[in-house]
Amino acid sequence: MSTTRHYLAIDLGAESGRVMLGSLADGKLTLEELHRFANRAVVVKDSRRWDFLHLYAEIVEGLRKAGGLGLPIRSLSTDSWGVDYAFMKGDEPFLSTPYQYRDTRTDGAYEKMPVTKEEIYTATGIQFMTINSICQLHTDLLERTEIVEFADSFLLIADLVNHLLGGEAVAEASLASTTQLYDPARHDWARSLIARLGLPERIFPKVVPSGTSIGTLSAELQEETRLGSVNVVATCSHDTGAAVAAVPATDQEGWAYLSSGTWSLLGVESPLPVLTEKARSLNFTNEVGHGGTIRLLKNIAGLWILQECMRFWRESGQEQNYGELVHLAFQEPTLEVLINPDDPRFQKSGGTTASGGMPERIAEYARETGQRIPTTPGAISRCILESLALLYRRSIGELESLTGNPINRLHIVGGGTRNELLNQAAANATGLRIITGPVEATAAGNILIQAISAGDITSLSEARKIVADSFSQHIFEPQDSSLWEAAYARFVALP
Repeated sequence: MSTTRHYLAIDLGAESGRVMLGSLADGKLTLEELHRFANRAVVVKDSRRWDFLHLYAEIVEGLRKAGGLGLPIRSLSTDSWGVDYAFMKGDEPFLSTPYQYRDTRTDGAYEKMPVTKEEIYTATGIQFMTINSICQLHTDLLERTEIVEFADSFLLIADLVNHLLGGEAVAEASLASTTQLYDPARHDWARSLIARLGLPERIFPKVVPSGTSIGTLSAELQEETRLGSVNVVATCSHDTGAAVAAVPATDQEGWAYLSSGTWSLLGVESPLPVLTEKARSLNFTNEVGHGGTIRLLKNIAGLWILQECMRFWRESGQEQNYGELVHLAFQEPTLEVLINPDDPRFQKSGGTTASGGMPERIAEYARETGQRIPTTPGAISRCILESLALLYRRSIGELESLTGNPINRLHIVGGGTRNELLNQAAANATGLRIITGPVEATAAGNILIQAISAGDITSLSEARKIVADSFSQHIFEPQDSSLWEAAYARFVALP
């Protein structure tokens, strides 16, 4: 008779969080969502902050629900988005509410640094975005000097949650690698770069590899949640690292992955970082994955643009959900209006109904490029989704040129796998077979790395086979190649 092993994943995304139960038996994984909650930024004194106390309270509520099941839980772990953090001091949970990465305080941050972009990339291999922790921390050094001098350390979001639950205050490698202050070749902080920036070395916590056991659930939470002495593990604390660990690829070569959600993260696994001038000029990033592998990827615009349009429409009284928008988009003409989703105007929060929001930015771009201006939610949604698919094609071509290896299929995981229009557009644009699923790749990867840590499974290869055997996958084949070739020529000519 087989034994079922149970684990908990706390999965925090930019829009929502959840506490998930993972149960492993007979080579298959089942997931159950125990508690879901909204995540949101709060604007206060002209700054965008995460409502971290709300997040923590909801996490504890999810753990209470888990404790009420009466199951023996092997371990728990948290994953989150990267780059954002809180400063720590002594027994204080944190010194200030964490900034949200889309806050404008870091605009122009690289120009204020006493190092060149070439030096930063050689040391870290991370693409240049003003959301990166390097920009946030250097801005803190210039504008919040007192808090940097007062703090003992900083912790990125998932590492902070693991610590508050009872784990050691450490930096897990996959999450640390998002900061643009981590050396992926030496598997440690980029200490020379840190010194040249003037950041105090003491605030950088010890780095541990993914799958490290870092403590047990605190006594107060053991009592409050009735979970008992549960092991706290630093899984791949970066949500993309966890999601890539759950890509159901059955061989080692020829595939790329796309983690599709608020952001689109498109890349390949590499045994070593790629730190060439070409990689820097193409703005590719070298993030750490499970087992010290490198996720050579590009962090590109994702469903954030559509999410911001939805927020604008909701605030103006036009409530729309994803399913309705995709239905409306299917009814619009194909490839009529295109945008470059990487244009900076689409990267920041889209404003309010009073000041003009993301739909107006799309209209502005169409106007500037001599295209028909999309006005309906369906036309705007189709424009966004087809433009994203064309951006995927460009990024895949860049990947192939960097690695010298052809890509013959693309695995799409995450919430974006539910969007059939986007998935088919991705197949059409790239000319590749698209394999979608699982939707809950991040939670699955989080839990399976915990299972590796516990010795319940032996390797990442075994974990991926478990994913392939446990979750349904859907295949999209390319269509209308000549139409999409012509559209791609229009796309690459856009500013």
